Amino acid sequence: MTADIATRPSFLSLAWNRGRTEIRIFFRERDSLVFVFLFPTMFLLLFSALMGNLNVAEGADGVAAVNFKQYFLPGMVASGIIYTAFQNIATSIPVERDQGVLKRLRGTPLPAAAYFAGKVIQVFAVSVVQLALLLAVARVILGIPLPTASSAWLTFGWVFLLSTATCTVLGMAFSAVPRTGKSAAAVVIPVVLILQFLSGIYFPFSQVPAWVQTFSGLFPLRWMAQAMRSVFLPPTMVAQEPGQTWALGTGALVMSAWLIVGLLLAFRFFRWQARKDG
Repeated sequence: MTADIATRPSFLSLAWNRGRTEIRIFFRERDSLVFVFLFPTMFLLLFSALMGNLNVAEGADGVAAVNFKQYFLPGMVASGIIYTAFQNIATSIPVERDQGVLKRLRGTPLPAAAYFAGKVIQVFAVSVVQLALLLAVARVILGIPLPTASSAWLTFGWVFLLSTATCTVLGMAFSAVPRTGKSAAAVVIPVVLILQFLSGIYFPFSQVPAWVQTFSGLFPLRWMAQAMRSVFLPPTMVAQEPGQTWALGTGALVMSAWLIVGLLLAFRFFRWQARKDG
């Protein structure tokens, strides 16, 4: 018995191996590559070609004007996180449930926590590569200036970590909503699109009606996008934000609250079997 315990893989090794498996599965799926991994970069290129030279804010007092493609970049960074962390998880888990993958995994020695940790590893790994590609295209191909101050990148770091963790656990919780794997995309994608429009991803947030700005403040994507704007836009652009502040503290509180809610909902409603299996 002692020898068996000594040779049993640790939780960290199980989680890491599961994470590697999840990463391989993700990159083998062409649909995932196009609609999750490449979507933010494709959208940035498309919108930049259509409206990239239009100015969102005119320059003054030695400050360069901010054009649409520069303003659009933070929104696509936030969207990349919600695609990879929320949409991908919330649609892939129902498919695995329908295909019996979760049922088989539950019957193995793999702990449930290691399965969830594997999903988290996949999300963070894919998100890092996705954002690296997005920022490389933004800088090299589109000529969008990136921040040079270390404080901006520190903000980017904690916002990325917190928002990715939040969207991941919310994706796990929301995966209980679709009745089947086939219906998952039809249920999840409209939610993401609505949140994007409410959060001003596709147009300046200052143009969103005041009541929509208030309502969108209940959800993490608005604060993710606003925090990313504080990183990638000039400080003078804070004048176009509600209350003329980046409100990073408020955003951190809202995202942290959703992280806790997501964890509670995921533990309460996550299902290993399809409804048809009882």
